[in-house]
Amino acid sequence: MKHLPKHVRPRWRYLGVGIESWPDARIDRRAFQRDLWYAAQNLLGDVGSAAIDGTVYGFTFEAGVGDAVVRVRRGEVERARAALACLDRVDGHPVRVTVRGVSGTVRACEESYIHRPLESTDEKRVEFEDSDRTALARGGRVDVRVGDGFAGATDYDC
Repeated sequence: MKHLPKHVRPRWRYLGVGIESWPDARIDRRAFQRDLWYAAQNLLGDVGSAAIDGTVYGFTFEAGVGDAVVRVRRGEVERARAALACLDRVDGHPVRVTVRGVSGTVRACEESYIHRPLESTDEKRVEFEDSDRTALARGGRVDVRVGDGFAGATDYDC
């Protein structure tokens, strides 16, 4: 088969996406892709979801933080950003999704928005709610283990 001429090929934009969740969350590319499609379908309907074609290209997630490259059709970037904003859980884990930027190629997207150094996670003991507890510290945020979950705090809270 012949390739399509350049003026007939579909045009794409690539969104550099940051993902943050609790430190014990296990999220993979397949779960992120599935929940992104469901969020787009719930917000935009079947036709709108198909129009943006939000495909996850690159995905990394480790120790509660991660990155993704999401491919969308040119002209549908704002609707794709809205669908990403509706994403609050992935595979049952609460997440915070931020769009760091938009680019015209995968390479430029990865170079500009994805290859940022991940914050190191330190485990330490803190005083929280009048008891000594285990906590994971990332930057100025502290995730304190409470029962079988976590409570978000800052250095000043502990």
